[in-house]
Amino acid sequence: MTTSKKIALVFTFLSLQLTFGQHTDVINSNRPGESMTAYSVGKTVFQLESGIYFNRENHKLLGYEANGMGLNLDLRYGFFLEQLEFVLNSQIQFDEYTAPLIQDDRSGFRNLTFGAKYLFYDPYKNYEEKVNIYSWKANQKFNWRRLLPAVAVYAGANFVVGDAFSFPEEPAFSPKVMVVTQQHLTNHLVFVTNIFADRIGTDFQSFGYVITLTNGFNEKWSGFLENKGIQGDYYSDSILTVGAAYLLFENFQIDASVSKNFKDTPDILYGGIGCSWRFDKKHRPIMLEKEDPADKRAGKKKEKEKEKKRLDEVED
Repeated sequence: MTTSKKIALVFTFLSLQLTFGQHTDVINSNRPGESMTAYSVGKTVFQLESGIYFNRENHKLLGYEANGMGLNLDLRYGFFLEQLEFVLNSQIQFDEYTAPLIQDDRSGFRNLTFGAKYLFYDPYKNYEEKVNIYSWKANQKFNWRRLLPAVAVYAGANFVVGDAFSFPEEPAFSPKVMVVTQQHLTNHLVFVTNIFADRIGTDFQSFGYVITLTNGFNEKWSGFLENKGIQGDYYSDSILTVGAAYLLFENFQIDASVSKNFKDTPDILYGGIGCSWRFDKKHRPIMLEKEDPADKRAGKKKEKEKEKKRLDEVED
């Protein structure tokens, strides 16, 4: 066998046309940013994403100051379909609130949201990126399909538990919806966009976005830059976050991040560390081999032979 034939055989083996579920070889976490990725964790996969943070808020006009710490705890579970996951987002905060004639030690849920996300468009589903075994340069060309985003939708509800961090007279229940897109611009660069409407139908309704650019430096390290914008009658803001994550094991990641806004009503500074852990022992990989063109032609030939045989029997 010649060298060129050996190379062709290797590439043929490596480029078998397979369709996979959304479960990845290593953990895929939403931390440490606030954006939600389009892809789910995978059917029967449970994922925990948690961290502690330290915060400082100063409001120039209202004259208050709040300093403290908090705990983020997010639970994700893939159920029924590979494309579907249920998500619980929670945030508990403890701080010291100081204002003119007021000093209070606050504690409670700052956020509690439960919802579901469904991926309804994946540009790489049933797609095979062809490899040119004769040209390294041809394989380095930009694949324009990378500009097509994976698209998911999210629907959930906010629950108010206690009044330490809720808006005045905020209802106990309010809907939240979101459109999520994700693009793999290169093998190491991922761009995620979240467009959301929050506390729908209440006096505290807001609209906003979260855009996150993540770069994988190597198999272990990744860094990200994120911007979150919120527009509402009661509260509007723009928050910039930078951070990094390190993959300790294929199912365990640690991270750190810092967030800062661009105004003084209030002036916000957050910093935190955390981790993500995935339990996927019950997951069964979905791997469906596509039909080989030669087998497809053979099948069509057999169908034609059967059809001809039926016609001959009718004529007899």
